[in-house]
Amino acid sequence: MRKLMMVMGASMLAAAPVVSADILGVGATVGYWDADYSGEASKGNDRVDLERDLNLSSDSNANLTAYFEHPVPVLPNVRLAYTRTKQSGNGELVTGYDNVVGRVRSELELEQLDVTLYYEILDNWVNLDLGLTVRDFSGELLVQNRNDASQFSETKAEAVLPLVYVAARFDLPFTGVSVGGDANAITYDGDSVYDFNVYGQYEMSLLQLRAGYRQISLDYDDGDDNLDIELSGPFVSAGLRF
Repeated sequence: MRKLMMVMGASMLAAAPVVSADILGVGATVGYWDADYSGEASKGNDRVDLERDLNLSSDSNANLTAYFEHPVPVLPNVRLAYTRTKQSGNGELVTGYDNVVGRVRSELELEQLDVTLYYEILDNWVNLDLGLTVRDFSGELLVQNRNDASQFSETKAEAVLPLVYVAARFDLPFTGVSVGGDANAITYDGDSVYDFNVYGQYEMSLLQLRAGYRQISLDYDDGDDNLDIELSGPFVSAGLRF
């Protein structure tokens, strides 16, 4: 994985044209994502279905972004993004999972921090950004028997991954209205991460309002632990751009 990160980073720098923002720009957003989980977790040969067996439902989430754009050629712009989702539920394991069986209480948490270096290829009514994201993510599933605390299981996956970053936006001139989307993705040695969103946006002075749909698909092995999950749902966000 480290070798892959070096190759992707070198390719990005070698292919980067002399492009930059017209002016200095700083912005930040905060959002709410109504995400639902689906998929499976496994530990060794044991598997559990997140919806059918654990009956997970949304508890909380946090979505924050910040970016810095500048007019200096060659040097990339910088974008930071943080996502945290947490779901819990009461279910029943008939066949058992990692020696846990019967009525269970479960909690699944996913947390990720992105650092993206990108170039503005187009910057007018059609906007196109290309870059590289380094994502530090962790996922943890806790399953415990509701009547016997000694029956307890923990499934974890942690990694730092490089992802290709693409973002596009189309502005309707003189209206403040635009539509767009962005994506981060990688597939490598049987593991994969796909993260994309599409949105509609309205800007008024410094204020930026956005609503859309986001989906994350994650299939990652960490030793005997595997998370093969999908999060998807609508989101809204508000931000300031200077």
